[in-house]
Amino acid sequence: MSNISILLIDDNDSQREVLSGFIKKNGYRVVTCENGEEGIKEIKRNYFDLVITDYRMPGINGLEVLKSTKDINPEIAVMIITAYGTIEDSVEAMKNGAWDYLCKPIDLDELKIKLEKLDKYNKLIQENQNLRDRLSEEKLESEIVYQSSEMEEVMNLIARVSSSNASVLIMGESGTGKEIVAKSIHKSSGRAKNPFVPVNCAAIPESLFESEFFGHEKGAFTGSHKRRRGHFEISDGGTLFLDEVADIPLNFQVKLLRVLQEKEFQRLGSSQLIKSDVRIISATNQDIEKKVEEGTFRSDLFFRLNVIPIKLPPLRERKDDIPLLINHFIDKYSQLNRQKIENISQEAMDQLMRYKFPGNVRELENIIERAVILSRGPIITCEDIALKSSPESCLTLDRSLDEQVARLEKRLIKKALKKSGGTKTSAAEKLGISERVIRYKIDKYNIKV
Repeated sequence: MSNISILLIDDNDSQREVLSGFIKKNGYRVVTCENGEEGIKEIKRNYFDLVITDYRMPGINGLEVLKSTKDINPEIAVMIITAYGTIEDSVEAMKNGAWDYLCKPIDLDELKIKLEKLDKYNKLIQENQNLRDRLSEEKLESEIVYQSSEMEEVMNLIARVSSSNASVLIMGESGTGKEIVAKSIHKSSGRAKNPFVPVNCAAIPESLFESEFFGHEKGAFTGSHKRRRGHFEISDGGTLFLDEVADIPLNFQVKLLRVLQEKEFQRLGSSQLIKSDVRIISATNQDIEKKVEEGTFRSDLFFRLNVIPIKLPPLRERKDDIPLLINHFIDKYSQLNRQKIENISQEAMDQLMRYKFPGNVRELENIIERAVILSRGPIITCEDIALKSSPESCLTLDRSLDEQVARLEKRLIKKALKKSGGTKTSAAEKLGISERVIRYKIDKYNIKV
């Protein structure tokens, strides 16, 4: 039985009866109305996840029902029923916020698929909300900033795996936030009160892996002047995060696999077995499956680590999140640096939206931190932003040639004036134009000198 509640509005008695019977048969709750007026009253009285309404009805038609529903509660999904061939009705409905549409004669199998899709989406939203609630309690929500569908899927997966003890392998380019995701999984799991131990496998010398992970006794080797606990012992009961896991040397991989299988290990220089209750979360920016094929990473260890794979999208594939991240980092670094930065200019925002971000979220954060510190006013401008790209990357076909030329002129004049200490004559000389022309341009672009 689904939790979805549906309101069906149709003035055709036989069609209303068939559809309501089919909806109930598939486990959904349904309320029926025979016209738009009754339907709107019902929406005002009760909450529905979905309103299914015929488009052509006497009195209030389906489009008016759609608009009224969105006024009452924008979260309610609306599906429009239109006659076959009236594509204009469907387009108009979608423009006004309809979730989907059905064409007459209604294909019940198609309706079933659409209802299952909505049911799955609602569960996804609820799981994500539950995760946000848990993360908010741990003050981690502010670190995971998103609104894109790509990150919505990631957050849904995090919500589902957090309560388990399964090993997780997080894959993604550098700077996509793999450690933040690992911390989120830990903080929303049953291990949250126990240690989260991050280890950068790429930074450990090959000869020290055993000592780092298993610890050692005093005198176990030259230079071991006292007993030292390893990562497995320190993270007992909690989570061990293996960052850059693909860089673990082959000769240590078999020893790591044994610990994961047997859940026990020995310190170097000791015969005593130590039990290990540790959840493993790994991360890599490399093609680890290719390394398995090449024989530089053990397949049995890969399968042990890759029980739940999570793929983080690069920032260039989740551009909807860029404005949110920019505002988040402006607030964060304004507070940290006691700067009064209010916003970012549209020109600077456009430039960042066009940028490819090879360094992903980490690069965007560094760009905004620098801009907040160096900005001379309350608004971050293009002059405050340093991007690793050629001038061509700032060009676009989304704006007219005149507009882009004007923007470039304005920036060059500002730069020349800055270099000349505000002297127009000197700035004009640097630009190779007359003082009369630069005065005209300054007035035209309303540049403050």
